[in-house]
Order: sequence, then C-alpha cells, then structure tokens
Amino acid sequence: MTAYKTPQTLDLEALAIKENLNLPEGLANLKAKERAAIPQQEMPSQEAMARACNMEEVALGYTDNQVIVEASRCLECKNAPCVKGCPVSIDIPGFVGAAAKGNFDEALEIIKDSSMLPAICGRVCPQEKQCMETCTLGKMKKDPMQSVAIGRIERYLADRGSSKESKVDKALPTGKKVAIVGSGPSGLTTAADLARLGHDVTIFEAFHKAGGVTVYGIPEFRLPKSIVQQEVDNLEAMGVKFVYDYLIGRTRTIEQLMNEDGFDSVYVANGAGLPKFMNIEGENLVGVFSANEFLTRANLMKAYDRGNAATPIYQSKKVAVFGGGNVAMDAARTALRMGAEEVHIVYRRTEAEMPARVEEVHHAQEEGIIFDLLTNPTKIIGDENGRVTAIECLKYQLGEPDESGRRRPEAIEGSEFTMEIDTCITALGNSSNPLVTGTTPELNITKWGNIIVNEDGMTSMPGVFAGGDIVQGAATVILAMGDGRTAAKGIHDYLTK
Repeated sequence: MTAYKTPQTLDLEALAIKENLNLPEGLANLKAKERAAIPQQEMPSQEAMARACNMEEVALGYTDNQVIVEASRCLECKNAPCVKGCPVSIDIPGFVGAAAKGNFDEALEIIKDSSMLPAICGRVCPQEKQCMETCTLGKMKKDPMQSVAIGRIERYLADRGSSKESKVDKALPTGKKVAIVGSGPSGLTTAADLARLGHDVTIFEAFHKAGGVTVYGIPEFRLPKSIVQQEVDNLEAMGVKFVYDYLIGRTRTIEQLMNEDGFDSVYVANGAGLPKFMNIEGENLVGVFSANEFLTRANLMKAYDRGNAATPIYQSKKVAVFGGGNVAMDAARTALRMGAEEVHIVYRRTEAEMPARVEEVHHAQEEGIIFDLLTNPTKIIGDENGRVTAIECLKYQLGEPDESGRRRPEAIEGSEFTMEIDTCITALGNSSNPLVTGTTPELNITKWGNIIVNEDGMTSMPGVFAGGDIVQGAATVILAMGDGRTAAKGIHDYLTK
C-alpha cells in the first residue's frame, strides 16, 4: 500500500495530480479544513487550436483519481445547501460521498433516483448558477467556480456506468395511456417516470430524431449525440414508444389524441422554438440566420460532414454572432469549426453580464473567438446581390441596473463604426411555438404565448399537462427536467385518483 504523509505535511497539489495513489484511503481521514485546501481538479480537454478544427467533444472527462480527489473536497454540510440549488433535488452529498470512497456504482444509483439524464446534465447544466452557487466550499472561497465540481463528478459517474445494464423496477401496467408532445429533456424525464409507474407512454416528436434541444441545439463538441441516443434507447427498453416526423397541432391535435386516439392524459413539452430577431435594417439579406436554423443544420442534420450531409450550409469567412448566452457561444464555436476564418461575438454588455456559462466563454476565447463587447449592431449592409457584406454598430457603456439586475447598456452618441462581415447569426433567445396552443383554444396562455399551469403541471384543460420551455420560456435542461418530474407525479395522481 502506498505510504502517505501525515495531513499536516500532505502535499495536496501533488496529490491532486498524481495518478498512482490508492486515494480513498489517503483522503478518508482528512479534516474538513484540509479537504477544503485541496484545489479543484481541472477538466482534461482537447488543446484549443486542435479542437477548433474538429467536432469531437472538447472536455475529456475526469480520471478515477481526479473524481475521488474532487469528491473529497466536499465538506459534508448537514444542511446540504447544494440540494436546494438543484431543480430536481438530487441527493448530491450522497453521491459525492460515495464517489469520494470510490463506490462509483452506488453513487450513480443515488443520482438515478432523481435524474434519468446524468450524462447530459453533467455536461450542459449551469451548475455554477445552481448547485455550485449554494455550495459552502464555494462560499468560503467567495467563488462558485471553486465549489465542488458537482457536474464533472456526475458526468464521470454517468459515463462510467453507461456500458452497464441498468435495472429499472416497473410497476404493474395500469392500463392508462399517456401521450407526450416533444422528446426534449422534459418529455424524456416525464416518460421515464410514467413508464416506471406502469403507464403506457408514447412520445410524439416533430423531427426525425429524439432529444429536442440536446440534438438540434447543443453541438456535438459539447454533447455527443450518442449519449442522447443511449438515453432514448434506455426508454425504449422500458417500453416507451417514439413516433417521429409527427407534428402535434398539425398532424393531430391535442383534442384528437384524447377523444379519438384513446390517450387518458397528454404532456405538452414542445419547447420554445421561435427565434427572436433584432428588427433592424438588413435582417432579410442572404447570409443572416437565426441560431436555431444554423445549429439545427449543423447538429441534427450534420452539415459539418460536408461529404455526406444532405443539407447545405452557408460558406462563411467572417461571422458575427449577436448575443451573449450559451447559444451564442455554441453558434460562434460551430461557425469556427465549419471553416470560418474569423468569428465575432457582438454583445452590448461586458463579459461579466454574459448569461453564458463561464466555462463556455473561456473555451470560446481559447479557440480564438473575438469578443466585441459593449457593442451592438444597428444595421446589416448588403451588396447588389442582396448578400451580407458588413454590419454597422454602435459602442455602448453601462448605466444603472435594469429589471434583470444587470447594468443597462446605453449607446454612446457618435460612436458608429462598420465591421466587414459576410454572415450574421442572431442568438437572442426564443419565444414559444404557437402550433399547439393555436389549435387548442382551451389552453390558457400568457401574453408571451407560454402555457399556464398549476403547481402539479396541469393546464386549464383537464388531463393536459405542460412543462419545460413552453411554460417557462427558454430555460435550462435541468429546469425542464424538474418540470417533467413534477408533471409525471401530477399525471400519475390524475390517472389514479
């Protein structure tokens, strides 16, 4: 057995990177203060310039020892504030504690009690604004990015367990049929919970593949599609049926599903798929795209595989992406990988106000994405053939905070300038798709078109529930999953009582 230094002289930096130690025994007896001194484990990743030329996953995942070291940083707080920051209330201290002891199978089972999509959530959830934000260790260090890396541990456990057969205890068949509209994270979560409870579940998907935003929106280099497909395969093994290329609201209405097709309940989780534009001059020029269209072509239809893809993609040299969220980062980094020589993020606030994950911003900067901050486009300029040639911009400064809590951008008079650009991608958020609500007048909606639900997820139409982006607006994967869990319980109660 490896000899260890006493905790008083333990070289934590060396221990954190060493790969040949039998770590559980080495860290088990450390006091909380000593565990808190262990540095957060860096995520191994592809080298920046190499990954900018391929679509393979950027982050490579922790090693066994890194997971043990990182999990050992947990202070085992009795009040578990991290759980309060998780929308699906995963027993974070439970799975992190098991991982710290090297009990990886046990740790994964603890996660799966609350989440069916750990490999996805471990990659794309904004942990730094949820569970990590409330972590005591991060508060001690006054930086949520130095909290226990909960998502990285979750990802490791999910990936390690992906090759093992997962046993799912299912209740006896209830004889009740449930239709789910949309196969994004919310729909998949609801389907899993309802299938476990013995209900007959069918998911109707408008596209030719399941996964929703995880397949058409999030790039391969951030979330490999094979991971999403594995989750779909798991649901099919549980008896969940998938119907593709089926547009509820056009192919069939909610009312027809219930009154003619024999479904006892319906869960609407069709997302918020209508892109927002800036409504500036020139947005109708050739070379202007919504991030939705651009990313769908690149991700779902694999336009990056030019030799085999059936869908065309615009050939760009100089790209400007409008926005500062995760979708903007995804679009910019995808454009770079599609062959653009120069890619700009044009954002009217500073980096501190960007809603994108810190890690995604950092990766984009490493890859050479140019950040034009405190800048906003006012006009898109085209040539005689109607193709984009440049954008006209204004410089901004920050004023007082607005209703979102971020400082309000204020235009600087006389600061106009022109930037040579041939492609513009707007990544300014989405609004709700009116296809379902427009054909189901019984559903009460907000002025923004979002479906109104009660605390159980039920809409104004008996037996019809809703959740995810169609209720919350554009939100996160884990929030959509939280809605799915709430709705699954509500549907089960409705069907059995």
